[in-house]
Amino acid sequence: MKIAHLYLPLALCGLATLPLHASAQSCQYATEQQALNLFEQWNDSLKSADPHHVARLYQDNALLLPTVSKKPRLTEQERVEYFSHFLADKPSGRLDTHHFDAACNIATLNGLYTFDFAATGKQVAARYSFTYRWDGQRWLISHHHSSLLPSS
Repeated sequence: MKIAHLYLPLALCGLATLPLHASAQSCQYATEQQALNLFEQWNDSLKSADPHHVARLYQDNALLLPTVSKKPRLTEQERVEYFSHFLADKPSGRLDTHHFDAACNIATLNGLYTFDFAATGKQVAARYSFTYRWDGQRWLISHHHSSLLPSS
């Protein structure tokens, strides 16, 4: 009985620290270059002209607040629908400015970008925010907000 009293607290302490060790081992930190590469991957997917290819870069429950639509896109189907129309104008984006931040399993890339639309010749300047989350295998977009840059 005395042995149980001695080892039970030690065993409980050991169990209490398991989640801390497990979460520390599963923590992934993105670098700024990785975040910039994720933007390039997204931009390249736009050039594919395949809305499904673009939508696969988003988590299933991701929120897309797009530049040229008033409707928030909450599902893969809604994102595919949006990108079907957006890709028709053959967009290509470039980052004008960026601000990067990262923590355990999350990274953000925010700033200003410009889209050139090959089909129309138009150019659109916008603000952007990408939030990426590590899903255990790869970084996916969990939140993407884009809004037209005010003219003044």
